[in-house]
Amino acid sequence: MKLFRRNLVRLTRAPSSPATKDDPIHVRIRDLHKSYGEHHVLRGVSLDIHRGKTNLVIGPSGSGKTVLMRQLIRLENPDSGQLIVNGIDFAQLEGLDLAAMRRTFGMVFQMSALFDSMTVFDNVAFPLREHTDLSRKAVRDRVMDRLAALGVAAAAQKLPAQLSGGMQKRVAVARAMILESEILIYDEPTTGLDPITTEMVDELITEAEEMFGVTSIVISHDMASVLRIANHLSFLHEGQIAATGTPEELLHTDHPATAEFIRASRVSMD
Repeated sequence: MKLFRRNLVRLTRAPSSPATKDDPIHVRIRDLHKSYGEHHVLRGVSLDIHRGKTNLVIGPSGSGKTVLMRQLIRLENPDSGQLIVNGIDFAQLEGLDLAAMRRTFGMVFQMSALFDSMTVFDNVAFPLREHTDLSRKAVRDRVMDRLAALGVAAAAQKLPAQLSGGMQKRVAVARAMILESEILIYDEPTTGLDPITTEMVDELITEAEEMFGVTSIVISHDMASVLRIANHLSFLHEGQIAATGTPEELLHTDHPATAEFIRASRVSMD
């Protein structure tokens, strides 16, 4: 696949690291804690995110999934612990180094979070206009290349309300990846979608991984969807990773809370 040309940007790049692209672990989360007042949400989360794979984090409501996601992209600061991304402890960065490292991540929000008053093209172009010095032609070329790769180039001048739920997700992925992010985080991507659209979104996550070589982190409680796309699966329970492994391994786990969650979802590998 043709790679996008690297261009100078106003933000500094992520700090250099001795880690190489050959490292199979893209993100190492170690003993991560986060509290709000007396409410201790994350209680020592440790987790490996595998490079170029689809990594699922599942768990019941209130288990800390959203809080973990917010720490991952440093929307909030963890109380303690490490977020090691490409060998750099993201949790310790500040200022321009923090801003640069954030560009490693792209975010696909639960309801796509597209700007209603902007066309598809302008939605995807927005991060480039905000964070780069690219010419108008370079912006146009990159946006149209990305939309074409994801099969929505024909919708470039439409508004989000004119698109189906599945197409909106494709546009959201295009926007999340337009700054050439290495890691995509999906927040409950199939919530509220019908079964056909859910399957389309699952296929989109797999396509994005294969097409662009990204690492995917999916926050979800949809077990049927999880079993279709997960390479690595982790169960978050009461602020800790209670079980982690392949989907098949978790389906046969002897951890009581994990087994109960999976049993209640009524899914199987068959």
